[in-house]
Amino acid sequence: MAVKISAEAVKNLREQTGAGMMECKNALVQAEGDVAKAEDIIAKMGHRKAAKSASRTAKEGLIAIKTASDNHKGVLVEINCETDFVARDESFKAFVEAVGRVALETGQDSVEALLQNPIDGYDSIEDARKALIAKIGENIQIRRMRHLRADQNESIGAYLHGNRIGVLVKMKGGDVSLSRDVAMHIAAMSPQFIAPKDVSADVIAKEKEILVARAKESGKPDNIIEKIVQGQLNKYLNDICLLGQPFVKDQDISVENYLKTNKATLLDFVRFAVGEGIQVTKMSFQEEVMAQARGK
Repeated sequence: MAVKISAEAVKNLREQTGAGMMECKNALVQAEGDVAKAEDIIAKMGHRKAAKSASRTAKEGLIAIKTASDNHKGVLVEINCETDFVARDESFKAFVEAVGRVALETGQDSVEALLQNPIDGYDSIEDARKALIAKIGENIQIRRMRHLRADQNESIGAYLHGNRIGVLVKMKGGDVSLSRDVAMHIAAMSPQFIAPKDVSADVIAKEKEILVARAKESGKPDNIIEKIVQGQLNKYLNDICLLGQPFVKDQDISVENYLKTNKATLLDFVRFAVGEGIQVTKMSFQEEVMAQARGK
């Protein structure tokens, strides 16, 4: 005899698991009304859904950024989903916030190690991730993480722009306001290095090769070309290096001069932007329909 499943039971199971209404009802039917068994069924369904979703590109998402109260350590974590709609979902935002908190507290240096830590009622972040996939139905990935740690006479500053660009800076000297200003500049201008000395010889040689080839088209003598190329190369290095860039809040001074004026030194920085570097494979309409038909 079939067990009658009440709407209240479905509602309660949905609140406990976060799964969809029909998933909860079907699980209760399969479990013959046993709530504990139904939760196990949904958990297993979640694992299957997680595996099924893993092949889909997650290029949207949010950045979690956390710093310690003593400003001696900070962490950036990028967590991706498939659509900006899900990136605005409260459950996803809560997951990102919780992962950032655990990342700072545990100090784990790899995503793999971080995933094994318990979080908000789950045995591990990985279990929580799979449960969220079951609830939302999108591929969710913790893509990358980076810590910065400071010594006693140093400090960590942070800036988060729209939850999509996050920056941590390690400074010697200065104050919280200054470190935030520098982090904001890095968020806006995306420097690749701190100073020209940090740029590899291979990068410089490649750029010089390009500049020489362009300059030779002018037909000018080699000694003139050398001066032109050196000037262009210096400009290129200032463009990609933080210290040589015009400070975003005062274009009349460089970041280097801004730091010197405030008796501060930038020691390190890390900048994450959601989805940067992710290659997206675009399917034709026919391929999308076929993929849906195959249940992908």
